Amino acid sequence: MKTTRQITILGSTGSIGESTLDVIARHPDRFQAFALTANNNVEKMLAQCQRFQPRFAVMLNMDSAAQLADAIKTAGIKTEVLAGIESLEKVASLPEVDAVMAAIVGAAGIRPTFAAARTGKLVLLANKETLVMAGRIFMDLVKQHNATLLPIDSEHNAIYQSLPHHFNGNLTASGISRILLTASGGPFRRAPLDSLASVTPEQACAHPNWDMGQKISVDSATMMNKGLEVIEAHWLFEAPSEKIQVVIHPQSVIHSMVAYVDGSVIAQLGNPDMRTPIAHAMGYPDRIESGVSALDMFKVAHLDFEEPDFKKFPCLGLAYQALAAGGNMPAVLNAANEIAVESFLKRRMPFTAIPLMIEHAMKTVRQEEMTTLDDVLRTDAQARNAAQNWLANLQ
Repeated sequence: MKTTRQITILGSTGSIGESTLDVIARHPDRFQAFALTANNNVEKMLAQCQRFQPRFAVMLNMDSAAQLADAIKTAGIKTEVLAGIESLEKVASLPEVDAVMAAIVGAAGIRPTFAAARTGKLVLLANKETLVMAGRIFMDLVKQHNATLLPIDSEHNAIYQSLPHHFNGNLTASGISRILLTASGGPFRRAPLDSLASVTPEQACAHPNWDMGQKISVDSATMMNKGLEVIEAHWLFEAPSEKIQVVIHPQSVIHSMVAYVDGSVIAQLGNPDMRTPIAHAMGYPDRIESGVSALDMFKVAHLDFEEPDFKKFPCLGLAYQALAAGGNMPAVLNAANEIAVESFLKRRMPFTAIPLMIEHAMKTVRQEEMTTLDDVLRTDAQARNAAQNWLANLQ
């Protein structure tokens, strides 16, 4: 009888991937890194292969895969190196794999995450884009192939932990009145509106509570990150947008809450460390040690809550608009946001242009329904093209 759960980590060199490996290292009797994947970080991937000895290492970038293969051979490691998107799909769907940590940032993570669901895996979902771009298609796929889906985002994991055990996807039947999605407010929560035009990438990436990658940090600064999470919550918990309320909570101690019709509000609290939701999902239904220090309530001392400022953070409003429009609009929103964040980080446009680019793409790409992954990818390409054209005109 197999007792060790074989894990494929899509995006092992990112912050979620590294935290996942940290949890694996704490429980070698329960988990084994079966396959690790990355885009082009050869140095970090080599170090991970030396430590965890996975069966496969996949690099999306072909040149990086060749470099890794040479380094693996020189180091005498038995790990087999593969390359390309098809290889990502392969290691997410092989029969030996029990669970897939879907932690690739951006649209690149969709195809292997779909492959994991299509083969009935336990999908630990940290890739926002899968649900934002293809929510209905992906959720139908999960049900059709009896895959198990557990959310890794700290907010959605907190909601999952705060739901009743008998929750069957119907908020009303479960006595739920609202989902309260907490947000730190990012680095510009107190910044005057007229100061945002001069924000630098370094300032936008300086998150007050979380240590995250550049893209997610900028999304937090614009509050698009929370907008994407609203769309995710809609699909994960079958919640209409009017029942999903964003609450600014600068301490990031309460990770989200569920409000019930009897007046109860159940919250999940903890120090801001992604190893908590990762360990919860990896060990589920058991609770396992994560390496996160216990929350000191006396040190926290107080918890603050505010309403979000939609004028200062228009990206949050755009996300609600995309969800209300439905069809391909969330995919358009996501694709345009990726181009906008990348352009800002490369100093090709100001911080305040991010929502303007996204709004242009949402007005430019024709709204339509999507039924296949090809529809999603086509919409993604159209939105990116619209965003790039807007940037060219701006410059």
